[in-house]
Amino acid sequence: MTTEINATELATELTIAWLGNSNTRVSADDVPAFLQSMYATVTGLGTPADDTLSEPTEPEYTPAVSVRKSLASKDHIISMIDGKPYKTLRRHLSGHGLTPDEYRSRYGLKADYPMVAETYSESRRAMAKRIGLGRKAKATSDNPASADTAGVSTPKGRRGARKAEASDA
Repeated sequence: MTTEINATELATELTIAWLGNSNTRVSADDVPAFLQSMYATVTGLGTPADDTLSEPTEPEYTPAVSVRKSLASKDHIISMIDGKPYKTLRRHLSGHGLTPDEYRSRYGLKADYPMVAETYSESRRAMAKRIGLGRKAKATSDNPASADTAGVSTPKGRRGARKAEASDA
C-alpha cells in the first residue's frame, strides 16, 4: 500500500515539476491526462515486467525467395537473405556472419540444402580430376615404399645437373 502512495506522490511531484518549467505550454484540460500517464509510468517502473526477464526472442526472418525458386537454376543458387544469385553461398554467408548450418536453421532448410550451384560444382570436380587431385601416386614396383627411390632422379637447376653428372662418373 505504501508503494501506491509513493507512486502517487512521485507522479504528482514529477507533474508539478514538468508544469513548473517555463518552456512547457499545456492547457488545463491536458493536465489530468498527463498526470494519469505519469502515474502509469511510475507504477510500471516499480513492478518487474515479464518481458524484460524472459530471454529475447529471435526475430523472424522472411526469406527473399522460396526454397524452390532458390534452387530453380543449375547455374546459381539464389540467396534467401537478399534474393541475389551466387555460384557459392559460403563467402556470402560469412559476410552476413552466418555459417551454412545457421543459414539452414534460420530459414528452415534441410541438412542437404546445397551451398554450391550444381554447374559450378561439376566444373570444379572436372578440373580437380583433370589435374589429378584425389588419386594415389602410382608405384613403379611391387613395393610401394620403393616408389620414392625408384632410381630415377630429376636434377633441378644447374647445380643439380652437375651433381648428377659427377655421381654418374
